[in-house]
Amino acid sequence: MTELTLTVGAPANGGSCVARHDGRVVFVRYALPGETVRARVTDERGSYWHADAVEVLEPSGDRIESLCPIAGYDGAGCCDQAFVAPAALRRIKGEVVANQLQRLGGYDWQGVAEPVGDGAPTGWRARVRLEVGPDGRAGIHRYRSSELVTDLRCAQLADGLLEELPEDGFRPGDQVHVVRDDDGARHVVCAGQRRKTRVLEGEYEAVQRVGERSWRIPLTAFWQAHRAAPAVYSELVGLWAAPVPGSTAWDLYGGAGLFAAVLADGVGPEGRVLSIDTSRAGVRAGRAALADLPQIRLVTDSVRRALSEGGAAAGGADVAVLDPPRTGAGREVIDLLAAAGVPRVIHIGCEAASFARDVGLYRERGYAVEQLRVYDAFPLTHHVECFALLTRRGDG
Repeated sequence: MTELTLTVGAPANGGSCVARHDGRVVFVRYALPGETVRARVTDERGSYWHADAVEVLEPSGDRIESLCPIAGYDGAGCCDQAFVAPAALRRIKGEVVANQLQRLGGYDWQGVAEPVGDGAPTGWRARVRLEVGPDGRAGIHRYRSSELVTDLRCAQLADGLLEELPEDGFRPGDQVHVVRDDDGARHVVCAGQRRKTRVLEGEYEAVQRVGERSWRIPLTAFWQAHRAAPAVYSELVGLWAAPVPGSTAWDLYGGAGLFAAVLADGVGPEGRVLSIDTSRAGVRAGRAALADLPQIRLVTDSVRRALSEGGAAAGGADVAVLDPPRTGAGREVIDLLAAAGVPRVIHIGCEAASFARDVGLYRERGYAVEQLRVYDAFPLTHHVECFALLTRRGDG
């Protein structure tokens, strides 16, 4: 493989930093701005090269001893930023989001990623999915590889989460879901292709609590990985949505109705909350958890169909919350939302570029960004969670 000595520049979206070699842009992983590194090129195809820093010749002051013992260019792909001081990483994440917003959304913003909960960089993850290899051992993938690392000491994981797993129940090809729920119980299930999901420890559903309310979430369904995130996000959504009694709110890509519960408190018994998601398991969990709130209706459907003419969202809303997948909501959904005349939108994104593109689409359709916050919801990694409050110009 080609090896280069590079002086690294600004951070880029996705966990790399930008360097140049003979006029060519090289995206370098495991490096920090200002460092000089020996980099091994991993991909020479196309206009840009990609490389891993395998030796640091001149380190940044923000570099620390890796907080994750299994991560790195030759390790697992779990904690790709474990070598960065946590405060510096939050600053870098803010720079990346700001760059994406300016380039893709035409919006100028400056800030840093805020810590979630106590801000601890390790031990924050309460749920994880592993894969079982041909040897019957569970592991974590190397970066963009089918190869598994079976050393499971990832620093993200809550203490004891993966200790003494029931490996005798694993089968090659299984997806192993492990959750430590809010009652402190551990649950382990295996989901294999064309095989029935099997509970190896605990139960199929995990108890998750936010405030005084609890959900029973199937281990294979979505719930926030950071154990403090549901409470932090719910509080922000309630503050920004500011629904008035008797109004209508939409919870789009709503999962088990985490935000629907907050919106229901605001609209009151005379109001209406519509929650839409394609996950049948998530919607079932939401119906059970929110059965005492008749103002909530949870529907299993795509957001696009629900917003289309004759869909479940007919009649409009006073506020909408969107928490789309990593790819974002996209042009069609935002067009439909704007056509419905929703005056107040809270848009959430866990990928900086997709979030920035969506913000740009809203702005093209007459929405203004009132507030924007970025959370370091995935410490030790390049990932972020972004929130934007958007209002239609002239709608207050």
